[in-house]
Parts: sequence; structure tokens; C-alpha cells
Amino acid sequence: MRIGQVIGRVVMSRQEAAFKGARWLLVHPLDAKQFKTACDKAPTKLSRQSTAVVYDNLGAGQDDIVGFVEGAEATAPFDDPTPIDAITVAIFDHIHYVPYKA
Repeated sequence: MRIGQVIGRVVMSRQEAAFKGARWLLVHPLDAKQFKTACDKAPTKLSRQSTAVVYDNLGAGQDDIVGFVEGAEATAPFDDPTPIDAITVAIFDHIHYVPYKA
């Protein structure tokens, strides 16, 4: 699972029938340095990581911090084969992060 912040949504005029009624979000993965800012619900600066288009069935909204999975694991909640690459699996209320110091 990766952690990211919702930075937008995708609206489609045409889509595969299997996705009728689906919600799609733009989710930008966060790195460890961004956790505190993101959890304060302040918009974070984008990192060098690529933004993902993520299927959402949890109701996440703008600036929410979400957990998402990618690849084969993203298709696990579906009974029939569904061609998606990423899905939200959690909406976080708070993340308490203390970096490990060696």
C-alpha cells in the first residue's frame, strides 16, 4: 500500500461499461517528508513521484490522504476481471509519523 493525497478528480464522457458510475481520482504519492504537512490538511507540494489515476469506491475527496494499492492487488475487490491499475483502500484521518534515527 502507498499513501497519497487527492489532488483532483477525473471526469470521463466515455468509458468502459464495467466502469459505469465509477469515481476516479488523481492521487499524488507522498514521501516521508510530506506526511506531517499532509496530515494537517494543508496542500502539499508535489514530489517527483508520478501522480496516479485511482479508482475510488470509498468517497475520498479533495486533499484527503488515502491509502491505495496498485497492480494485481487493485483488482482483488472485483468478482469479474476488471482492468484497473490502482484503487483506494483507506481514507486516513491522521498519520503519526516519527522518523527512525539510527
